[in-house]
Amino acid sequence: VLSPALVTFFAASIHLSLSRPIFVVDVRCVVCVCVGDMTCMLWDVATGAKVSEFADHNGDVMSISVAPDKSSYFISGACDATAKLWDVRAGRCMQTFTGHNSDLNAVHYLPTGNAFGTGSDDASCRLFDIRAGQELMQYTHDSILCGITSVDFSKSGRYMFAGYEENFCNVWDTLKGECMGTLAGHQNRVSCLGVSHDGMALATGSWDVTLKVWA
Repeated sequence: VLSPALVTFFAASIHLSLSRPIFVVDVRCVVCVCVGDMTCMLWDVATGAKVSEFADHNGDVMSISVAPDKSSYFISGACDATAKLWDVRAGRCMQTFTGHNSDLNAVHYLPTGNAFGTGSDDASCRLFDIRAGQELMQYTHDSILCGITSVDFSKSGRYMFAGYEENFCNVWDTLKGECMGTLAGHQNRVSCLGVSHDGMALATGSWDVTLKVWA
């Protein structure tokens, strides 16, 4: 799927603590995950004031993903092993998705916005359909014993990229549930990853203090 060619950049610094993702909802507000108090918050950038608080998880919130169409919806994943769909305008949880057996570290919308992927400490990634309100597929293998730190999708949504605590990234076929390849090269856990807007490259960040761009 991906050529072995890559470029390595040495990061100026690296965060060794839990991430606190921030995503722009519109030109005035952002949604910010507050790790440690089990909530998500909506902030007004212009005034610095808290607009809304979203509380329904029973564990620390680890990740959020805003709907691709920049609508009022976002997904959160937490240490209570659940993912939740929130409506910013309504200010409440609309759906709860279960299935994982341990902390849910990563969530990311499919480009279509109709589904989302998750990564957990239970060594599995999963795909959930929002309209059906259920799990569509699991991505795991008996040989995988470590947790997933981050997930993202190819531009078409056909492939899911998952970063693992044991220094590698897997490429999963979202339809077949099969691993299509492994990207190896980091010397420590892969802590984050992301696909470029044009879908032509994948960047991975690691505790080895490097970023790698795969194309």
